[in-house]
Amino acid sequence: MELDGVIYILAGSTFGLILRMFINYISGRQKVFSSNNILIVNVLASLFLGIFVGLNIINKNLTLFFLVGFLGCLSTFSSFIYQLFNLIQKRKYVKLLLYYVEVLSLSFIFFCFGYFIILIWIR
Repeated sequence: MELDGVIYILAGSTFGLILRMFINYISGRQKVFSSNNILIVNVLASLFLGIFVGLNIINKNLTLFFLVGFLGCLSTFSSFIYQLFNLIQKRKYVKLLLYYVEVLSLSFIFFCFGYFIILIWIR
């Protein structure tokens, strides 16, 4: 990978981290791995991903900045998995199943929402 690609990824990840920390701050939670925080950032990242895909942007640098850097740092797949693992450890299997379905379904719905909003807006 070229140096300019790395710089775009680093810049995007910086903004993704700032937004993620801001969401943690405004939610008033002390725990970074709170299920509400993880749900909010994953749904928001899915919405942004739907918008980006709907815009059909093919610029390599913008893709590195936004998809790889910003959304990669904003979204929290590892935190999501960690939260699922905690629920398994606590033997809260029903909550685990509900949380899993909630995050996946809401993320998919918001991705579609972002995508179709852009398609409607462009026409």
